Amino acid sequence: MTLSAKVYNSSQLKDVESNLKATLKGLNVQIKTLGTIAHSWPQISVSGEDETVATRYLTNEVGVCSVSLDPLERFSTIRGYVSALGKNMNELCLDIGVFEPANVCAMIPLQSLQAQLADGRKVALRKLAELYGLHENLPLTIKITDIDRESHRVEAMLSEAQLKRYKDWTKSLLDRLLVLGASLYDVEGALKKADCNREVIRIEPLGLLEHAIVCKLGTDAPGLIPKIGRNLRKVALGVFNPRRIIEFLGSDFSLLAAE
Repeated sequence: MTLSAKVYNSSQLKDVESNLKATLKGLNVQIKTLGTIAHSWPQISVSGEDETVATRYLTNEVGVCSVSLDPLERFSTIRGYVSALGKNMNELCLDIGVFEPANVCAMIPLQSLQAQLADGRKVALRKLAELYGLHENLPLTIKITDIDRESHRVEAMLSEAQLKRYKDWTKSLLDRLLVLGASLYDVEGALKKADCNREVIRIEPLGLLEHAIVCKLGTDAPGLIPKIGRNLRKVALGVFNPRRIIEFLGSDFSLLAAE
């Protein structure tokens, strides 16, 4: 199966395998990474007495790429990774692991992002990316809104789960440092080497190799970048700053509305 996850170099296949084995510990199952396909999507084999249970868990919790458009349906929820940010300022492109018979991305129109993230205000995509930490390879949960199989085009919007995450993050008023392209072990090691653990509450998983470091109140995520960046080479670091969002959009915008 092809996991809905990204690896950034060949050595991280071992990290993925170790992560999956730890997650499925207790099940009678063998996990083996087979390599990557297309844009760095890892392929694995699952075998053993509990193969069915393990496969179902990986499908639900990690996600599995459809590879082709055929299984995808309108209004289904999938994971995508921000791709080619900045090439088109009218829509956000996400790699969803579809590459047969051609590479297909899911496109979120700017108008949809404005409606979901800015109460419909005419905010530029570049500004929304700055506010919400939308960096290349950031995993997002999206809902498919339209599929044109003839032209190989998929349109989507942010899912309810993704919007809830942003809402919870904003209401917390806590900065988050987004780490894209490192294992949890490497992130923990970088924080320890930089002696930053006292400035951090926890590390939230966004994907197998993507994480959000939750800063303590009063700690600014940008201030952590030079401290841990030297210990995380070739890793993208982004910032989610709730106060900046609230200042720009106002305290009464929809993400903060009561449920």
